[in-house]
Amino acid sequence: MTRFSYEEFDLSDVKTYPLDARRNKARAEDFARSLGSLSGIGAFIDALPNILAAADLKAVIAALIEARRTESGILWGLGAHVIKTGLGPVLIELMERGFVSALATNGAAVIHDVEIALIGATSEDVDASLGPGRFGMAEETGRVLNEAITAGVADGLGIGQSVGRWLMSTPRPHAHASIFATAARLEIPITVHVAIGTDIIHMHPAASGAAIGEGSLRDFRCLVTNVARLENGVYLNCGSAVVLPEVFLKAIALARNRGVTFSNLTTVNLDFMRMYRPLTNVVARPTATSGKGYSFVGHHEIMIPLLGAALIDHDRQQNQSRPKQSSS
Repeated sequence: MTRFSYEEFDLSDVKTYPLDARRNKARAEDFARSLGSLSGIGAFIDALPNILAAADLKAVIAALIEARRTESGILWGLGAHVIKTGLGPVLIELMERGFVSALATNGAAVIHDVEIALIGATSEDVDASLGPGRFGMAEETGRVLNEAITAGVADGLGIGQSVGRWLMSTPRPHAHASIFATAARLEIPITVHVAIGTDIIHMHPAASGAAIGEGSLRDFRCLVTNVARLENGVYLNCGSAVVLPEVFLKAIALARNRGVTFSNLTTVNLDFMRMYRPLTNVVARPTATSGKGYSFVGHHEIMIPLLGAALIDHDRQQNQSRPKQSSS
């Protein structure tokens, strides 16, 4: 057996090179700028370093602005946590300013949104209500949502349209904070993608498996149509770890089967932790041969308002820079 010895390595012939000949990943021109004299969120974003996540954030903002300018489409996928952390007003303003072409949600998001529209509150304490057998048993939530879905599906609608139509059928106390009511008012498509048994309204006697299944299938096919329009557009997955990433990937597959290449698609995942399906089915796979995928880790109640504020600030700056028309 060969035994090595205690012998120091000879460094006399180590080769070096000039520092300025090296390719560097961090450069002074990409560093953050002083924040002391900034005014406005747009200036704050511009002052961030052009490095790692900050550079990605700037790229996503630019992609969203360009997608709206060219009418290439911006599709938002929303998990329930986005709704119950109070981000409806942010998304509603983006809808009104043209930064939302369509929305997709899971079944729980509908529940939170409708409860907000009805009573201005949502998100029960599961730990407190599960033991006594009260979890998910709010009468209005289960009854009115199932009735709205069943009636809408009977008229040929999907779940999203059915709920939106019901919300707009009579004044609701807090409809101004409802994404579904706003989508109906602005005629922005909103689709709902359900896994049977995952939502509290499936526990209600009024739940119709036929209506829920048919309505969600219709919404899936509508989603495929909307995804197929994102050739140069943007898809954002916000807070859905399983359902929407899976549904989005199947929509991509069907669109590509019909010849859509998605040559310049931008995909974005926003969540407070990294999860397998969003990273794989939203960020990586759809953009593997073309386009670009981005992932941001952070709390929705901070990240989405930050993104929204940057878009709204750009919108205001553009409006201010346009010449005013003469009244004469």
